[in-house]
Parts: sequence; C-alpha cells; structure tokens
Amino acid sequence: QVQLVESGGGLVQAGGSLRLSCAASGRTFSSYHMGWFRQAPGKEREFAAAITWSGGSTVYADSVKGRFTISRDNAKNTVYLEMNSLKPEDTAVYYCAADRGYSGTLPSRYGYWGQGTQVTVSS
Repeated sequence: QVQLVESGGGLVQAGGSLRLSCAASGRTFSSYHMGWFRQAPGKEREFAAAITWSGGSTVYADSVKGRFTISRDNAKNTVYLEMNSLKPEDTAVYYCAADRGYSGTLPSRYGYWGQGTQVTVSS
C-alpha cells in the first residue's frame, strides 16, 4: 500500500511555471507506476502525464505535451510534474496516482490517490 501527498500548487500568471511534487510513503514506491491527473470545476478528472516505475517510459496528454514534464526520484519516493508555459485552462486541482500494474491514461485503473493540490493560472 502507498500513501500520496501532493504539494507545490499555487497561483501563477499565464506563461509562468510551477513544479508539483508527490511524496509517497512506504518502501515499495519504486514498484509503482505513477500518474498525474487534473480536475477543473464542473469537469471530469482528466489525464495529464504518467511515468513507469523505472522512469523509462512517459506519456502525456496532447493538451500538456511539450509544456509539462513528469519525472521521478525513487530514492526520494517522489514524483514531479514540471509545468511551463501555463495557461488559464490549466487551472485545476492536480492529483497524483499510483498503481503497480497500470501506467496509462485511465483514472479508474489507478488504485491509490493523493488529496490533490490546487493550481490556478491567471490571465
């Protein structure tokens, strides 16, 4: 089992950058694939980025490709989401998720979730 805690959200102007962190508890973090999702008010939770347990493979939603970068440090039990060139439409609560067997885009396939961190991009 793994517990996840996100941090790093905040208010930023359009064009700015933020780096989100997701710290995981437990000694088996390196065996989990990790994902970042986001949910804007009144909308469904949507996929942003995912990374395999080793960090060897990543996948991005088209809406963030080229602007966001997912990475992980297994020694620190942490996964990151570097967000650049932020747009007002990136405003959402951002969640990290973990699963041992799945590293794709469907939120229903991830077994563990954090509580989320708010990102607000002003125009």
